[in-house]
Amino acid sequence: MTQPEYQRIAADLRRRISSGEFGPGDKLPILPALCDEYGVSEATIRNALGLLRNEGVVESRARAGTRVRPRPPVHRMAADRYRAQNGAKATPFTRDQGIGWSEYRLEKRFEQVRADPEVAVLFECEPGERLLARHFVFYDSDTPTQMSTSYLRWSDVAGTPVADPINEPWPGGTRAQLSSLGITVSRITESFTCAMPTTDEAATLRIGTGVPVLRYTRRHIADTGRVVEVAHPIVRRGDTTVVDFVIDLDGP
Repeated sequence: MTQPEYQRIAADLRRRISSGEFGPGDKLPILPALCDEYGVSEATIRNALGLLRNEGVVESRARAGTRVRPRPPVHRMAADRYRAQNGAKATPFTRDQGIGWSEYRLEKRFEQVRADPEVAVLFECEPGERLLARHFVFYDSDTPTQMSTSYLRWSDVAGTPVADPINEPWPGGTRAQLSSLGITVSRITESFTCAMPTTDEAATLRIGTGVPVLRYTRRHIADTGRVVEVAHPIVRRGDTTVVDFVIDLDGP
């Protein structure tokens, strides 16, 4: 099957960017020059550039042309990021990003909801149980890097500082919040999937619709075996996130 001309041109421009011919921040040739170089119409070049924009490879601005988009640094999510660090003003997110507290910014919106069937299964509770839903967008300096919806049982947090968004971000994150309520977390589970972003995810994280995202579900489980928090989903851009696992074996 013959490849459409705009895809062939996009592939060639992608190759030239990968090779370093056009580096991060470099401006691509103007439309007439690309039309002459590839011997195609302006519409074909626009389609090729649109494909690269959706992939997050380039960005275009009115009267500023099209430039190679700087690639964000890769961040590694370590297996031990939820372990408490005594006296550290940090959260698992700041450890993942390798940033200090002053570089961390959080957009937040809290609301009281009822557990739908999907969330009820994760909480191992009855549908309709009252929950506190916390919608977050996490920033590394001025860059939105992660978004999530985190649920807590309303019966655990009603009338406490944990239910007041003014106290976010909370040093130590969710585990420290639960500890302040007398709840000891003994296990955290995470389940990962990868997919293309929704329109809202792409807009919030400022990525192209062709950039995959990593979605995962996290559960905090108390030492009593009760599920006390569900984050569903947590979303990060997938092309710059590495999840590290450490598996200790007892023997051969």
